[in-house]
Amino acid sequence: MTTFLILLCLIALAIYMFLQHPKFGKAPSGERQTQIQNSPQYKNGKFENQSFTPDLAEGASMAGVLFEFFFKKVDRKIPTDLIPSVKTNLKELSLDQDVLVWFGHSSYFIQLEGKRFLIDPVFSGNASPIPGTTKSFKGSDIYSVDDLPEIDYLLITHDHYDHLDYDTILKLKPKTKKIITALGVGSHFEFWGFPSEIIIEKDWYSTILLDENLTIHTTPSRHFSGRSFKRCNTLWTSFVLETKDFKMYLGGDSGYDSHFAAIGEKYGPFDIALLDNGQYNEKWKYIHNMPEDVIKAMTDLKAKRVFPVHSSKFSLSLHSWDEPLVKVTELNSLSENPISLITPMIGETVELKNDKQEFKQWWKGVN
Repeated sequence: MTTFLILLCLIALAIYMFLQHPKFGKAPSGERQTQIQNSPQYKNGKFENQSFTPDLAEGASMAGVLFEFFFKKVDRKIPTDLIPSVKTNLKELSLDQDVLVWFGHSSYFIQLEGKRFLIDPVFSGNASPIPGTTKSFKGSDIYSVDDLPEIDYLLITHDHYDHLDYDTILKLKPKTKKIITALGVGSHFEFWGFPSEIIIEKDWYSTILLDENLTIHTTPSRHFSGRSFKRCNTLWTSFVLETKDFKMYLGGDSGYDSHFAAIGEKYGPFDIALLDNGQYNEKWKYIHNMPEDVIKAMTDLKAKRVFPVHSSKFSLSLHSWDEPLVKVTELNSLSENPISLITPMIGETVELKNDKQEFKQWWKGVN
């Protein structure tokens, strides 16, 4: 018994020491926490979604989910081939080009109206605080921070590890002019040495005027947050990026709900919408769109073109790596009013204002 207790204490100490690593960030406090407590989204000591959102769907249990992940044999295809890609030289892009370049999963670069935006960058090859546990697919990490030009606005939708990557963020420090994120997330950045004056934190339905040609609105999503055992102490968000004649919906992680229709009504129609499409499962359908939800959401948002993201780089669910793109493409083609899908390879240039641009179904034939 004494040996067991000593072992238990050593394990607890090891976990405690591991959790002291700065990658876990810092919980909001002080004036930031006061601002959070004044948010309509902050209730019962945490942020909440607009609709009741259980962690797992009815009938599912965490024990069952963990059993499926670690013990049950699931026909989950992981790519053995290299993920196809194209290496666009971002530093040589003329500032008068309005383009988007995807880095896989939910990371992408936007150049619009002469400004450069970087959204949820993850270049470390890992989407977990535990090294080597959630590794990127072969061929999906062709970019690094060194390949990026100076970034005018770094946008972070929420603080999960597959969207806010500690190693990447540290390397971005000398290249980042401004950070725009949701309430509370700035606490991590200040803890990591970013000056408070470059951090903009907003609640849902806030408007940020960047210049006379560019505006950002923060909008709801249906998800959760947290980098340690404490969940929902920071807010999660989506963004609307607009110019005088062009609108984009930049959707962070989200399950389907009425907020898509509300955003479409208030800010739409959208020229392009980026939607969470991947790492889904019926057991957590309230926090990640199922493929059929993506079809409903794109209609609710009144989107002219849709870019399905959150796939093709990490395996965070039990579906095959290519299933999100296969399913959303099939469902869209069968819908009454198919919407043009944007499906570039990693690194391929997407011309934001060219609605005639076509893309190959590059995932076909990749094993």
